[in-house]
Amino acid sequence: MTTKVQTVKRFYTPEEYLALEEQAEFKSEYRDGEIVLMTGGTTNHNQIALNLAASIKIATKNQNYRVYIADVRLWIPKYRQYTYPDVMVIEGQPIYTGTSTTTVTNPSLIVEVLSKSTQNYDQGNKFLYYRSIPEFQEYILIDQYQYHVMHYVKTADGKWIFDEIEGESANLSLETIDFEITLSDLYEQVDFSVNE
Repeated sequence: MTTKVQTVKRFYTPEEYLALEEQAEFKSEYRDGEIVLMTGGTTNHNQIALNLAASIKIATKNQNYRVYIADVRLWIPKYRQYTYPDVMVIEGQPIYTGTSTTTVTNPSLIVEVLSKSTQNYDQGNKFLYYRSIPEFQEYILIDQYQYHVMHYVKTADGKWIFDEIEGESANLSLETIDFEITLSDLYEQVDFSVNE
């Protein structure tokens, strides 16, 4: 006679997650009660995010934008999600949740660099969650394995327009910021031959 052992999934409150996250060696996301350990980023992933964030920062110097990369947490109250987008841009002042300056709520632009383990989530449920943010206007998904960018822009009447940019000489032009970058600059120092 075999006995089945049932494992009970533990659910956490947002407060418990934040307390654990303060002590953790590795970052985790919070998904409506579940804590999900984030996978480590590759050098190509990091290079792409840094190339874009640095270029946006330089292009918006002395303008009313804040550019954040990877370590700033985003709270999405409607779906009870804490996440760490690869790049976020906030127009004006950040709106924080809680008493610290580690978690924001009001990005107008979010960028995710896709990996094999996260691409379906980033294009699906995560985009759904992001769309509940009132200030959110533009979403960039960057493939780290080839010159390929998916670009979503919210129209004045609340509809999302999709554009696909491919090829080393193509340009990515943002709508929420006066900014344009060639894919060759976006992917500068990225080595596609490295199988990470």
